[in-house]
Amino acid sequence: MAQRRQRILVLDANQRSALAVTRSLGRIPELAISTADSTTTALAGYSRYSENYYTHPSPQHQPEAFLSWLNDTIRAEAIDALFPTTEITSQLLLMNSDRIGHCLLPFAPYETVMSLADKGKLVKLAQSVDVPTPASRHYCRAGDVETEKVEKFPVVVKPCLSRIWTGQQWLDTAVRVARSRAELEHILTATDYLQNNEFMLQSFVPGTGAGIFALYDQGEPVAFFAHQRLREKPPQGGVSVLSASAAINPRLQEMARKLLSAVNWHGVAMIEFRMTPDGHPYLMEVNTRFWGSLQLAIDAGVDFPKLLWQITAQRPVDPVGEYRVGRRLRWLLGDIDSLYLALRSRDFTRWEKLARLIGFFIPRPFITRHEVNRLGDLRPAWAEVKAYVRALRS
Repeated sequence: MAQRRQRILVLDANQRSALAVTRSLGRIPELAISTADSTTTALAGYSRYSENYYTHPSPQHQPEAFLSWLNDTIRAEAIDALFPTTEITSQLLLMNSDRIGHCLLPFAPYETVMSLADKGKLVKLAQSVDVPTPASRHYCRAGDVETEKVEKFPVVVKPCLSRIWTGQQWLDTAVRVARSRAELEHILTATDYLQNNEFMLQSFVPGTGAGIFALYDQGEPVAFFAHQRLREKPPQGGVSVLSASAAINPRLQEMARKLLSAVNWHGVAMIEFRMTPDGHPYLMEVNTRFWGSLQLAIDAGVDFPKLLWQITAQRPVDPVGEYRVGRRLRWLLGDIDSLYLALRSRDFTRWEKLARLIGFFIPRPFITRHEVNRLGDLRPAWAEVKAYVRALRS
């Protein structure tokens, strides 16, 4: 009699990270993968590795209805484990872990997650383990700020939470940069969620972003990875559309170890730093979920979803050796958008625009793979192109 396959439900299926998780876990013979999102169709739902796709109420706008749907689906479909890939869904499940029954959830406890996800708590933790952060002042509400005492601009207005749970729904927040006192006063008075929610004013750190990606098992490190962003959307800085696996900076790795070990971390995490022009790192934030360029790590030889499943299911964990440095990952449609924005921007010279144009069309077939377009799994790419064309026409 054939052994029953473990049933995994990958949530947030319209995320590219969810597609990477689906493809990774779907190659494990003992697993049966289903996917779900609040949209009628989703990127990962088109994958050949997704055996079923479900549409559910929005975790952001209809959290109670989503939790009820999930509870019913877990029982009806005998789901063994959940793999959420966004902050909202993962935190909502952790806050309501009693409603998912026997299902495995590959995360640290809610309080541990929030010790890193809450940027105010993160700054205090970093200071306690000698990890440098930008100079920060913490406030409970906008009315507490005495703007006349802020002496140096630009200054960063950073909410402690990227998503605020009100008890009924989620509020989105954003990091803002105030370049003058008048701009700071406008941000503080015009932003509703700053009136009654905690935030920080931080000194602005010039430089470039750098990150360390990690997997931990009950406080013990399992794998680390690093990449370099080569092109972004928007081109001045944003979502990575072309990235390359890079050697790990030992200094950043040690800082990541200090932070994750201090909270006995479990699961995946992305630790983001800002590197000044003279090479000094400052901690920016920690993302306690899978990241957008997850597929690059898998291609380079660090299969984070598979490793996380092995840890979660208490199976033997594959040994993690050195990964391939210099492998590239390209999100083609995002790269097209980035090129378009760069060519229209006044921030780039004619020569810089020409360089972008040449770089876009020069293929690197032996070191570059497409994030969505995969020969063995083409349907997600076709679906993404159709959705892209529809968006252009609307």
